Amino acid sequence: MVNNSHGTLVDVAGSGVLLRGASGVGKSDLALRLIDRGAVLVADDQVLLEARNWGLKGFAPDALYGLLEVRGIGVMSLPAIKTAKVKLVVDLIGRLDVPRLPEARIVTLCDVALPGLRLHAFDMATPQKIELALRYPDQIGQGVEDYKKG
Repeated sequence: MVNNSHGTLVDVAGSGVLLRGASGVGKSDLALRLIDRGAVLVADDQVLLEARNWGLKGFAPDALYGLLEVRGIGVMSLPAIKTAKVKLVVDLIGRLDVPRLPEARIVTLCDVALPGLRLHAFDMATPQKIELALRYPDQIGQGVEDYKKG
């Protein structure tokens, strides 16, 4: 079964990153910054999600394939790939709502459990934080209690 999710999906070095949040929160802007760092567009505005035996597949509706809305410029046709294996879900929130030391977070989509982050789209280091989380997924939310005690 295919589910339609409001968001943007990019492939960062072979890992799909699903960016979610309210309209205007910066999903496409963050995707553009990740693309500038080497990521590849999969889907913008609507992401189709399908559970597979190997994980969660994400792809664009045919009509939106390769299109990215760039605020202030328009809808751009960019190089894209057809699908990505979603490995990280990033919920974009207000800057003051980002937890300083978050607990580990699991997001379940289409019965597939995935690591999740809550970040602010427009913070300068958000692309690097996403890359770091992909590189070290087992450390997301770890060591928080020890750090607080120290």
